Amino acid sequence: MAALCSHLTISSLHSLSRYENCFLSSQFSKPLFLNQSQNKPRFSISFCLKQSNHDERQIQQDSAKEEEEEEEEYWVVTAVRSRYNEIVIVDTASSRYLLLDSTKNVHSVINKGGQNWTGSYWDEFASLPPIIPNGPVAIYGLGGGTAARLMLELWPTMQLEGWEIDEILIEKARDYLGLSELEKPTSKGGRLCVHVDDALSPSQDVSGRYAGIIVDLFADGKVLDQLQEVPIWLELASRLMPNGRIMVNCAGIETELQNGKPQLLLDDSAGMLNSTVKILSEAFPGQVCWKRTPDSEGLNFLALTGGLPDLSDWSSKVPVRFCEVVKQWKLCE
Repeated sequence: MAALCSHLTISSLHSLSRYENCFLSSQFSKPLFLNQSQNKPRFSISFCLKQSNHDERQIQQDSAKEEEEEEEEYWVVTAVRSRYNEIVIVDTASSRYLLLDSTKNVHSVINKGGQNWTGSYWDEFASLPPIIPNGPVAIYGLGGGTAARLMLELWPTMQLEGWEIDEILIEKARDYLGLSELEKPTSKGGRLCVHVDDALSPSQDVSGRYAGIIVDLFADGKVLDQLQEVPIWLELASRLMPNGRIMVNCAGIETELQNGKPQLLLDDSAGMLNSTVKILSEAFPGQVCWKRTPDSEGLNFLALTGGLPDLSDWSSKVPVRFCEVVKQWKLCE
């Protein structure tokens, strides 16, 4: 299951039926830093559930949208418990969010204005196609399909295979997050094929199948424990075509506090403080790159296998919005 660098903390989440009417009052604060448990970088949003009547289903949004802190009302679209998750989908005036498990991390977002750029780490995944061979790309941790949506917009011929273990989550994503739209062919023939299964299961016969693999697998706010072992990464690499690459959402790192505020190392060694980046470097010595998303995008660390690409060439082949972004990748040393 995927998760955003943005975290929603629901202070009071009662047992909700699918059609229960309720609002969520929230207040954004600046992104927080993480500890070594690999919790996601997050925006802390305190929620307060309250009952509403039909006349009150109006979103009261703070007029100062551009302020660092803003108030925005949320309401629950659906809430259900599955074998794997507590699944909650909430609405705002501009977006719809998928929250999962007890942490209430945001695992997907869909913008209501037709804008598929999220301003978060999901956008980074859409830069992968120019540096991999022609062929299908797997997304391990599909969530509600946020990354797939942007990738199909930018690269409409792509064949994507999304893997998600939670069948009920997929059902809800189809009902409320537009996932079913992505399963239809684009005008150029690209589409998303959804697999409801364990992406890390060794029974999957996918040897040499993928040009690229995107790994965004989290549970309870942490990178999956299985991804902290070298053998699983070697297994995933065996699923790649020659010259294929894996791009990974690695979450954050522990930072030291100075005057009560977290301080993040920004030098060339910072990526190696992230445990997932470190294990990838053990699995693929000299062939792993890393980058950090900016403060405004939640301070996630990302990793890329296959060595450092030609950054100038990569920059020339991506949308303008990515031109400088892809130049930030660094080789782990």
